[in-house]
Amino acid sequence: MVRPVTWDVLRDVVLARVPADGRRVVLVDGAPPTRPGDLADALVGPLRASGRAVARVRADDFLRPASVRLEHGRHDPDAYLEDRLDVGALVREVLRPFAASGRYLPSLWDAVADRATRARPVQAPPGAVLVLDGDLLLGRGLPADLTVHLAVRPATLARRLPEEERWMLPAFARYAAEVGPEDVADVVARVDDPAHPALVERPPVV
Repeated sequence: MVRPVTWDVLRDVVLARVPADGRRVVLVDGAPPTRPGDLADALVGPLRASGRAVARVRADDFLRPASVRLEHGRHDPDAYLEDRLDVGALVREVLRPFAASGRYLPSLWDAVADRATRARPVQAPPGAVLVLDGDLLLGRGLPADLTVHLAVRPATLARRLPEEERWMLPAFARYAAEVGPEDVADVVARVDDPAHPALVERPPVV
């Protein structure tokens, strides 16, 4: 079932699914035109208003150096899917230490300057929520307590991607076929119409 909602309702649905105890990780996944960072940012204020500290992290701050991620050229969709994100660093420097002790690295690599950000570790208090956003994040073994996927049809994605970025389309097609993000995410919203998201409601598991 698909239920039309507003972005505020979608935000509240996600917030209601965040476990109330302990340090928790919320992952918001979506292709760039779906603007997963906007939904991730929208979670921050309400979480803080409820008394939770928030650690806001962006996957794009954990990309591999250009020499690795662009080894096969700037327009290789397989490399975009497989080589762009430094999954090991994200797990090692952020997600595992955050869950264990609350200490995490907020950023690692400045992809524009192609150099380390030199960020220092941050200590999050007990009960904090780490909100991570990015694209092609599911199916990579990233430990998270709640996963959200913003879905669009392939034709919609092709239309909304700038022409110079449409070389990425095969990467998102592989992601859909191999990972099935709409099947594995805890919360799924279809955002083909960015002004009118629709919440995918699955029947309860018997």
